[in-house]
Amino acid sequence: MLTLGTGVGGAAIVDGRLLEGHIGRAGHLGHNCLDMDAPPDITGIPGSVEFFVGNYNIQERTEGKFPTTHALIEAFNRGDGDATEIWMCSIKALACTISTYINVLDPEAVIIGGGVARAGKALFDPLERALRPIEWQPGGHSVKLIPAELGEFAGAIGSARNALNTCSAAGA
Repeated sequence: MLTLGTGVGGAAIVDGRLLEGHIGRAGHLGHNCLDMDAPPDITGIPGSVEFFVGNYNIQERTEGKFPTTHALIEAFNRGDGDATEIWMCSIKALACTISTYINVLDPEAVIIGGGVARAGKALFDPLERALRPIEWQPGGHSVKLIPAELGEFAGAIGSARNALNTCSAAGA
């Protein structure tokens, strides 16, 4: 799962269990390097997908043309040329990231939530078109892209559920 909003977060579920990692930092899926010469994100990774997709730096990425990612997407939907160029760069970065995670994790599906996922077809249609040519598809198998059923709250609800399950398992 990827959550697209102020930043980019996520989670990997393996055999029905949340992948937490050695010290609990697994799931920072927005912090993989896409451009080693771009500015670092909050974790110090240069040119992360969060840098290309996150709302936190949208004014910087658009040279002040769009105050929010939602405004960018609205302009894209109206056919604005600048918005289309910027949005397609974000889509390409997201497609490259998803393709990388497909190769690393071999998921059945990639679920996309967060506030940006509310863009619906403006996100999923171009993402599908950008992903398929670069996704390794052994035997013709392609990974499903699915909008999160819980929308922009999917990540928060999943985190809360995991915390409750962790407390229950610990006897707290």
